[in-house]
Amino acid sequence: MDKQINKPYSLEGKKVIILGGSAGIGLATAQAAAQEGAQVNIVSGNQQRIDQALATLPATAKGAVADLSKEQNIKEFFQKSGAFDHLVYTAAENLNLTVIAETDIEKARAFFNLRYWGAFTAIKYGAPNIRPGGSISLISGTANARPGKGWSLATSICAAVEGLVRAMAVELAPIRVNSVVPGVIRTNLWAGMAEKDREGFFQAMEETLLLKRIGEAEDVALAFLYLMKQQFGTGQNIVVDGGTLLV
Repeated sequence: MDKQINKPYSLEGKKVIILGGSAGIGLATAQAAAQEGAQVNIVSGNQQRIDQALATLPATAKGAVADLSKEQNIKEFFQKSGAFDHLVYTAAENLNLTVIAETDIEKARAFFNLRYWGAFTAIKYGAPNIRPGGSISLISGTANARPGKGWSLATSICAAVEGLVRAMAVELAPIRVNSVVPGVIRTNLWAGMAEKDREGFFQAMEETLLLKRIGEAEDVALAFLYLMKQQFGTGQNIVVDGGTLLV
């Protein structure tokens, strides 16, 4: 039986499901929520990463394997999840930056399957299980507001997610629906780049950003905690970018 504690602006005793919670921003969010007393359930497509993530979480944490690019897998997960309080979707694969002339359309569609349609599907099957006062939080990125050359796919996905947030805030009210909009964050999302290119990119960003550093997963996790705990914001896309959009 789930432990329920009614404290305003608190995660103590709340059940938080994080799709994409075995690494990076998702794992940092799971760790932060658990530290505040939440029971966390992480979901990803890799059992080894789930096991590694659970080793960093309290014994009350749970993990499940599901291919989040497949509707049936998401549907089956939520059929078994029971009632919960907060849904966080951070699932993503390594970024792939290409100019449009060199973009493989089928591969581009696959990116949408996980990053956008996975979130859409999780909302469809997860929302009916969310308890009163609960929330849904997605992840976008500053590429929507400030794209660069080769960012057409990432920009399109981020724009779609932020539009979905506004639409779902209206359709699912009073469930709160929001997203976090990170800038450049040091996670495995950039593992697809050659190490030299990646470090050069990070260094250039550090020299440019107002805060003179790129973000860490924990910076973004704090924003997800805020969106779960606050009670009056919905349909919002909260920017956590070190000043990216100002320079």
